[in-house]
This record gives sequence, structure tokens and C-alpha cells, in this order.
Amino acid sequence: MSVIALSNIRKEYNMGEQTFRALDDVSLTINENEYLAIIGPSGSGKSTLMNIIGCLDVATSGEYILQGKPVKKMTETELAGQRNKSVGFIFQSFNLIPRASALSNVMQPLIYRFISSKERQKLATEALQKVGLGDKLHHLPSQLSGGQRQRVAIARALVTKPDILLGDEPTGNLDSKTTNEIMTLFDELHREGHTIILVTHEQEIAEHCHRVIRLVDGNVVSDTRNSEEKTYV
Repeated sequence: MSVIALSNIRKEYNMGEQTFRALDDVSLTINENEYLAIIGPSGSGKSTLMNIIGCLDVATSGEYILQGKPVKKMTETELAGQRNKSVGFIFQSFNLIPRASALSNVMQPLIYRFISSKERQKLATEALQKVGLGDKLHHLPSQLSGGQRQRVAIARALVTKPDILLGDEPTGNLDSKTTNEIMTLFDELHREGHTIILVTHEQEIAEHCHRVIRLVDGNVVSDTRNSEEKTYV
């Protein structure tokens, strides 16, 4: 079943008298429970594509159907609701609130759900336990390692129970041992049924995923499937 369908997506930016085309007629279908990487060099358009998939930006032209709904027909409020409901974001820089505890950081996306503080705390605690940080609920980000901070970010992405997890270079700031731990966690989340999309420039990460979409100059130049599942080393 398709959860994401992009048809002839273009994204253009006006730069003075010139127009820069970041995406050029990209067509792509991503099915439920896929585990894929979007890879390409700097300037290839992968971050732009991630922003459009995650409803952080809108295409200049083309059609984007997210879980059966045409995105271009959504209001700003509906787009924000879709982001909060359907997509969990995980960023390279973690994007945690420095003076808030791990628990408070994970509770943030739930503020807009109109649920009680007690229920928000319960759901955030469960999400942190899921990523192995049940004993770090009240630690500040500065008291956590890089891998632990990324686990907090993953818990924050999971707390709204999204169908799609979208990672922007989620291992870019981590050493190889911690990267292995985070990729193992992604493996577990995929087995549980999440659709996982990782935007990366790291070939090792791409080879670990089941499907690899390669972008160059705003175009999809290849869409391949890895022959076998690999353990990240």
C-alpha cells in the first residue's frame, strides 16, 4: 500500500533574476513499511525532497499524495496537523531544548494533542523506555552522550505514534559504535511496521537500508533494492 506518491515534483527558488531548480520532475512511490535511503552529494536536492515529503515545504508544481490525501489542497493548519500526526522527524543536530529534561523534550509534540499533562508524561515515558532511556528521564541534553541525545530525538519522533519516520542525516554526528546502535534501533522500528526514510550522504547507511534512491542535480538517477539485509558495522 502506498503511503507517499510523488508525481512530477518540481521545486524552484527565485534568486534575483535567476531561478534555481532544486528538484526536477521527481516521481516516486514509497509503500507502507519500506526501509529506504535517499542519498546524493551536497546540492543534489535530497534535503529539499525530505522537506517536501515531511510537509515542511511545498512543491512549486507536481502532485504529492500523502496517505491518500493531496497535500496541495491542505491548509497551513492541516499541513501542521499532518506533520504532527503522520511523520516523526529525526535530525542530525538532535534539535533538543537544552534546558529541558529528556522527558520534557519528548513531551513537546504532544502539547498540540489536547491531552492531559499526566497522559503526555505517560506516553513520553513509554517512548523513552522504548529507546532504552527509561533511567534518563530527568537528564538534560548536556548530561547525555551523543547517542543518548539521538535516542531522545527518536523517542520524540515516536511519541505521536507516526506511521513514517523521516531521518535527516540521523547518524551524521555519531561515532561508528553509536551509529551501529542507532541503526539497530531503526531495524527494530522497521520490524514493528514503521516506514523509515533516511536522508544521508553515507554509503554505508544507504547499503544497510532495503531500498536506495539516488539524487543528482534534482533528478532521481537510480532506484535500487539491496539484495540482502545487512548489519551495520
